[in-house]
Amino acid sequence: MKKIFKYLFGIIVVGSLATGCETTELDIRDNPNALTTDQADVNLFINSIQISYAELQESFGFTASQPVRLLVMQNRNYLNAFSPEGFNGRWSTVYAGIFQDIAAMKTLAEANEQYRHIGVAQILQADLLTLLVDFFGDVPFSDANRATEGVFNPALDTGAEAYQAALDLLDEAINNLNRASAPGPSLDFFYDGDWDKWEKLANTLKMKIYLQRRLVDGGAVAAFNTIVSSGNYIQSSADDFQFQYGANEVQPDTRHPEYADNYIPQGAGTYMSHYLMNLMGAGSEDKDPRMRYYFYRQTDETPGQDGVAPNEETLSCSLETAPQHYLDGNFPFCGLPEGYWGRDHGDDDGIPPDGLLRTAWGVYPVAGMFDDDRFERIGQGKGGGGTGIVPIVLASWVDIWKAEIALVGNNPTQAQSALEAGIEKSIRKVITFGPKDPGADSDFFSTNDDAIDYAEFVGENFANASSSDKWNILAEQLWVATFGNGRDAFNFYRRTGFPNNLQPNREPNPGGFVRLFRYPSIFTNNNTNVQQRQNVTSQTFWDNNPSSPGFPVAN
Repeated sequence: MKKIFKYLFGIIVVGSLATGCETTELDIRDNPNALTTDQADVNLFINSIQISYAELQESFGFTASQPVRLLVMQNRNYLNAFSPEGFNGRWSTVYAGIFQDIAAMKTLAEANEQYRHIGVAQILQADLLTLLVDFFGDVPFSDANRATEGVFNPALDTGAEAYQAALDLLDEAINNLNRASAPGPSLDFFYDGDWDKWEKLANTLKMKIYLQRRLVDGGAVAAFNTIVSSGNYIQSSADDFQFQYGANEVQPDTRHPEYADNYIPQGAGTYMSHYLMNLMGAGSEDKDPRMRYYFYRQTDETPGQDGVAPNEETLSCSLETAPQHYLDGNFPFCGLPEGYWGRDHGDDDGIPPDGLLRTAWGVYPVAGMFDDDRFERIGQGKGGGGTGIVPIVLASWVDIWKAEIALVGNNPTQAQSALEAGIEKSIRKVITFGPKDPGADSDFFSTNDDAIDYAEFVGENFANASSSDKWNILAEQLWVATFGNGRDAFNFYRRTGFPNNLQPNREPNPGGFVRLFRYPSIFTNNNTNVQQRQNVTSQTFWDNNPSSPGFPVAN
């Protein structure tokens, strides 16, 4: 992986291609500040596409993490938690940036026989297209970016049509990767010009599409297993699809965005999830080996926990009684032991002066500090300096997909084997991040033996669990493995309804769970073909489960 700050000049030049029109975003007219195609360079286009794609993955992954409790959602009502305006910039980046750049680049690349540039772009476009369907349902594709042809109000493709278009793009991409081609991109931020890995990724994204469609496509499981039988997909962590951040603090800031936003003099800005920290063993002797890597504690005490006195100023809920629905389900409320200081799902209390007390992002995946019981305050430059990653498709996740397919096929033994493999790969990957923090005490590092032992421990629990609890364990392990990008967890929850034991919203009646987000306001305000939905309980084409609020179980 190359650090992005090394290529500042090329990225700045091409940046104008991705930040043009800010009004209609699908009504693209000539932009006097943008490069025209006869001035553009194919390598600058693909640089911009890759960088923008990575930014979107991190941003959408952060959003998806909140409803499923991987991160805290600080709103008691699902409808109001995610505003249409909050998606405007990302929608613009997709349609006015990446998709437009791909169309312009493709013309130039075909003329120069630069087919691998096209293949890479098609893989990223296919993944973004399915992401849009997963978040918003029906979206423009066939009519998008056709303003030069007089199409200023693009029609919606159905989610099913968009998914099929993504599959077609992936097939075309594989073909382009294998054509006799001029040299590939001068900068490949993901696989450094290893085209076999790009082809594995394309096949893995096809597996993901089949997994996602399995409720509405009778051939999806067989198609998934056909790719598994081929062996040509992401199986090793060496082939993980992720974006590597750098260490520059300014001009440009190449650090992981969550490091840059949290390792500051005022302290952490993000609250860690009580649900996830509790799941991973907060206050227990048998903690998940990944816990010290995911979470960094700035204090060993939490007000109201372990005999520590409540504190109205820093944690007002430490003086409150848990709401009845928390008491009924025996859910943790307000705090956790041992200084695991986060927030409950839906806690919308004001922000107290706790930035240098609350638990912060750790060394994985953002390259913050490793938790070795030092309980120092976080700050700029500490830990790994932000040289983290945004995980997008990891081999450990693919194993858990395979476990899901096996469980659907009533093969729990095969599911257990795949699940254990995924857990072990996830832990082995995470523990390599420990040395990123030069101040860490390595005596606290987990080992590969810990990975094996923990995977076997979970596997035994899985083997002895009821059918429903097998799904809960599978879901919980997917949650832990996908920390840093909640997209897969968000999809799994809507697809299966598990885990069915999530910590509930602070509000006993928060409205139906988010099945689809509302469209970005710049889209509905400027396209006469589209009406803004007034709820978040509409369902995308692959989600044929019962409607909310009855499904999923835990709101």
